[in-house]
Amino acid sequence: MNAKTFLLLVLVAALAATGGWFFGKRQPAAGAAGAAKSGPGAREVRFYQSPMHPWIKSDRAGKCTICGMDLVPVYAGESGFVVTAGVVALGTNSVQVMNVQAEPLGRRTLRRTLRVAGTIDDNDTRHRRISAYLEGRIERLFVNYLGAEVTAGQPLATFYSPALLAAEREYTTLARPDSPLARAGLRGEQGQLLEAAGQRLLRLGLTPVQVAALGQKRGTNYLSEIVAPMSGTVVERAVYEGQYVKEGEKLFEIADFAKMWFKFDAYEQDLVWLRAGQTVEITTPSVPGKVFTAPITFIDPNLEEKTRTAKIRVELDNPLVERDGRPRRELFHRLYAEGLVRVEVPDVLAIPRSAVLSSAGQALAYVDKGGGTFEQRKLKLGRLADDAWELLGGIAEGERVVTQGNMLIDSQAQLNQAVESAGAAAPVPRAAGEVAQREKPAALPELTATQTKAARDFFAVADALTGALAADKLADFNQHAARLRPVLPALLAGFPEASPGAKLVRKLAAVGELATAKDLEAARRTFLPFSTVTVEFAQALRGRAEFKNVKIYKCPMAPKPGVTSFWVQLQGPLRNPYYGAEMLECGEEVP
Repeated sequence: MNAKTFLLLVLVAALAATGGWFFGKRQPAAGAAGAAKSGPGAREVRFYQSPMHPWIKSDRAGKCTICGMDLVPVYAGESGFVVTAGVVALGTNSVQVMNVQAEPLGRRTLRRTLRVAGTIDDNDTRHRRISAYLEGRIERLFVNYLGAEVTAGQPLATFYSPALLAAEREYTTLARPDSPLARAGLRGEQGQLLEAAGQRLLRLGLTPVQVAALGQKRGTNYLSEIVAPMSGTVVERAVYEGQYVKEGEKLFEIADFAKMWFKFDAYEQDLVWLRAGQTVEITTPSVPGKVFTAPITFIDPNLEEKTRTAKIRVELDNPLVERDGRPRRELFHRLYAEGLVRVEVPDVLAIPRSAVLSSAGQALAYVDKGGGTFEQRKLKLGRLADDAWELLGGIAEGERVVTQGNMLIDSQAQLNQAVESAGAAAPVPRAAGEVAQREKPAALPELTATQTKAARDFFAVADALTGALAADKLADFNQHAARLRPVLPALLAGFPEASPGAKLVRKLAAVGELATAKDLEAARRTFLPFSTVTVEFAQALRGRAEFKNVKIYKCPMAPKPGVTSFWVQLQGPLRNPYYGAEMLECGEEVP
């Protein structure tokens, strides 16, 4: 058997032994012994029930077919054991094997780090296209390559258009001091017509500066200039020298790269963390080692239906830098970039992410109620942080929530639920009920000094036998078995002939004659009845200071079907004598 298989068997055994003795403490005061009463005035037994698996019932005393525990009588007027849905009870050893850990729920600062990716684009409000206002011909280009930096009013090309030339000459004629209207003394009409001619030129694409300079234009100069309406970078040139263009045809496109937009998509579940004004740390491979910080300026309220994302915009400065003796912007257009948004929300009731499980779309967690009992709670969650969830309901502040081992606890809860659904109200078969119920022995009277010493010697031998089988040492087992014979007579001395103590010691003597075993399997077969009576003897002495170090353990995976195996040890940790190294830690301590 390899280590992985061994660990799995240990875990299965631990889960199979969960909770029984915890619920067993809740049985009626009459206990199993009360079931034996049948005389006048005896209480009527309605049925027998498993304290760990209450859906297992029988009309006769016996063992639970799932865990092997004694069925407990339920008398008339009692409702029996009821296990709350979602409650899992585990033994101390099971909790240790599963490494269950819990911590109190409290308020903390929620921290969320959003990592986003997007592109650096130009400021859309500072982007212009220059189109032809009239039909004409491009005579000369002053800017004939992309990426050229231009300033407002800088000539881009010269343009010939007969219609524009006619409008310019009309304006210059009206502007002359010796125009026909001026000579006729109609200066008022001249001013009105001049203003209308100037407005027409503006609508045809000239700037106010160009209109004002028309007076200096010579009669032989029939070309007009196309100038940049703003400072920026030429990102598109659609014409060449000598090209004829039509009205409305695109000539140039200019973008202002002094302010850039970092644009990224945010998923709808992350939008709760984002707001305008938050600082974003931006990095790009084209500028290694530098972090640009800028605020969020806009969150698009329209979500993309297919991706369930919203567009987020961050505005950042893009300074001019010197490269090869020429100025250029530090960030290029349409660069890939990554962003980091760090958010902190103080004083929030939060639950660790490791404590939250999901079942059929419902978030849940387990609360440590103490004593190996864990209660399932449905949660109402809020924002998801880096290491915690905001908790809106389901668990109160201060309660201990399971943060590790909760998946195994949930698996046991689902197993209990499945077994309950399949076997609810299923009676125990008569064959299983044939095993006599183990009664808890009555406490023994005070022991004499000789009896006390003999009892200590007896438990020392019993502990040595347990240790030999747990270590798979047959020779040691046979050696310690021979030590039992001189111990029991001293223990029997002092008890009245018909007393419970004498009966119990004679019972020990009957099973204490351990013959020399040929192999470990035979040794364990003879050890089982001896160990069972030894546990009865230990229970009869429980509570006395002289024997407080005697520990009782049990394993539901007994070698004999229908019987839970018990044994004693003088000190921990648990060491299973029935399986040895195969399942050394299988079992749990009996309180």
